[in-house]
Amino acid sequence: MDLLNTLVDKGLRRELPTREEALAVLATSDDELLDVVAAAGKVRRQWFGRRVKLNYLVNLKSGLCPEDCSYCSQRLGSKAEILKYTWLKPEEASQAAAAGVAGGAKRVCLVASGRGPTDRDVERVGRTIEAIKEQNEGIEVCACLGLLSDGQAEKLRDAGADAYNHNLNTSEATYGQITKTHTYADRVDTVEKAHAAGLSACSGLIAGMGETDEDLVDVVFSLRELDADSVPVNFLIPFEGTPLAKEWNLTPQRCLRILAMARFVCPDVEVRLAGGREVHLRSMQPLALNIVNSIFLGDYLTSEGQAGQADLDMIADAGFEVEGAGTTTLPAHRSDVADAAPAGGGCGSKGGASLCGSGAGASSDAAGDAAGCGSACGGCSGHAHAEPAAVAAQPAQAEPGALRSDLVAVRRRGAGTDIAPNA
Repeated sequence: MDLLNTLVDKGLRRELPTREEALAVLATSDDELLDVVAAAGKVRRQWFGRRVKLNYLVNLKSGLCPEDCSYCSQRLGSKAEILKYTWLKPEEASQAAAAGVAGGAKRVCLVASGRGPTDRDVERVGRTIEAIKEQNEGIEVCACLGLLSDGQAEKLRDAGADAYNHNLNTSEATYGQITKTHTYADRVDTVEKAHAAGLSACSGLIAGMGETDEDLVDVVFSLRELDADSVPVNFLIPFEGTPLAKEWNLTPQRCLRILAMARFVCPDVEVRLAGGREVHLRSMQPLALNIVNSIFLGDYLTSEGQAGQADLDMIADAGFEVEGAGTTTLPAHRSDVADAAPAGGGCGSKGGASLCGSGAGASSDAAGDAAGCGSACGGCSGHAHAEPAAVAAQPAQAEPGALRSDLVAVRRRGAGTDIAPNA
């Protein structure tokens, strides 16, 4: 296809596709799906080889959020029967993080529900970051605490944070339909605060909330403009007890097209397969590894993922390798910018490969040997994941308007419980 050849060429040059080209990816047929995946795979291998970065979530504070994000199981008024607990102590969070690190995770994502942190909360998280880094040399830490006030990103950076996650989730045009208690502009402002402080910006989206193709393209183009280093792509699984409980709009094929579109628009960033992959991609998860270069290991914030060992087996069986702690995730032209960022800066910073996209693409060797975390008001926290056996027993698509509580496995282990995690 001329379209795919054009997109590959642009991806290798870090050149921004047109909106029409991005929309055309989402409109491709099932007969063209493997060609789309193969084309996105060429771009992925150019910048990241066959490496897969593992990330691990620690839910520092679960439930009881005052925000009204429709997709989130922790939202105001949610009747989802999730775990609810207040702040973990630094040593408890460090112990939880150690399970993910032992499983091969390179980045730990510390998430707390709420509109945004107080200065006291930031100090608390700072102590947690220090505890984790004392116990795990070389580990990256991403904080995800909601909307930031002036100066808070700098305090997190000084405490050792490498990145900050705050997802845009959907397009600006439709944001007001899913959340009323804060605005799309509030989210953009927080991502910009993190970037300005020298933290690596992690910001992504949630697909499957009833949005249009235009909405998906709009939000991914916005993420490119913000120059996020990490772009987590979440697939909504509606929790019973939330306003989007009947929104089952995704197929594995649709998910793969969305991932490919994100890769073409953001060719040299960490595109992360995040919440909802087990339920919506099911047996096609390994195919997605040809597009993304990052996944979460084990369980999520309020929902269960497949076993950590199953993740590792899937990566190996698909011919990929886990990215080691001594390897730089981002290509050299992005990680070099991070080295010049303000002291304590994270894995990348705004600049370098921005919208112009000119310059020769690096080879996969030169590219260098990262949720996100979801956002404090949503992201992965609003998604559920079924155990593999439960997924296998289900049909490919739900009946329109049907509740699928059989696919929603609420997390009952790991952080905030006495049961060992699933890493």
